Amino acid sequence: MANDSGNMTMPMPTPSPPSAYNTQSIVYMPMMQMSFFWGKDVVVLFSGWPGSGRLGMYILALAVVFLLAVAAEVFSVAPNFKPRGGRPAAGAAVYAALYGVRMTLAYFVMLAVMSFNVGVLLVAVAGHVAGCFAVKYRALAAVARAVDAP
Repeated sequence: MANDSGNMTMPMPTPSPPSAYNTQSIVYMPMMQMSFFWGKDVVVLFSGWPGSGRLGMYILALAVVFLLAVAAEVFSVAPNFKPRGGRPAAGAAVYAALYGVRMTLAYFVMLAVMSFNVGVLLVAVAGHVAGCFAVKYRALAAVARAVDAP
């Protein structure tokens, strides 16, 4: 078909009738927040948790994220397993299990931060800092006791 300027154009296809669509299979997904924001109306880790408009549940979610971050830092200290009786596989299995727990905790913290809530981000960082402080304080206190011992 030619338009007024003489250019050839393709005709637009006609849309199929609405009855051709199966409206029962359409799933509507709510839009997620994709930039940092303040507020207590957030989804952390699980759908519907902590719930919208509930300050107490939001504070509980922040406490859980804080404890997850502290636990991830505590599990980051790799204990030295000495195999007993020539069984290095047992020590390696315990080490691998602790590593799996640590990685699970770290991924939960990462997913919580991906809620893009500034409060969750600040609490996760504070949890990592507190966990690092606790681990390093314990190690430095042990060294100080060893140096001061007669």
